[in-house]
Amino acid sequence: QVQLVESGGGLVQAGGSLRLSCAASGRTASYPVMGWFRQVPGKEREFVAATRWGGEATPYLSSVKGRFTMSRDNAKKTVYLQMNNLKPEDTAVYYCAASNGLLSRSSSFYNYWGQGTQVTVSS
Repeated sequence: QVQLVESGGGLVQAGGSLRLSCAASGRTASYPVMGWFRQVPGKEREFVAATRWGGEATPYLSSVKGRFTMSRDNAKKTVYLQMNNLKPEDTAVYYCAASNGLLSRSSSFYNYWGQGTQVTVSS
């Protein structure tokens, strides 16, 4: 099993920044892919970014490219999502997830999920 704990959400004005963290524990070696997703009420969970602990080009949701950066600290087993120039449409609950398979944009490939952290961007 893998446990994921997100932190760092909050309320910020448009144009501001937040950094989300996701600390992983447990059998992380068996789940080499880490992803960030977001969800608003009434909509499907949306891919934001993903990476491997071992390093790989990180794909991003097109609307966040150039504003969001996903990084990792292998020693701390923590992944981050640095979010700059935030927009009201970025408002969502953000989740991190772990996968034992392909680095995918599809949430169905991810096996474990954190509890989520709310990000609210005011205009």
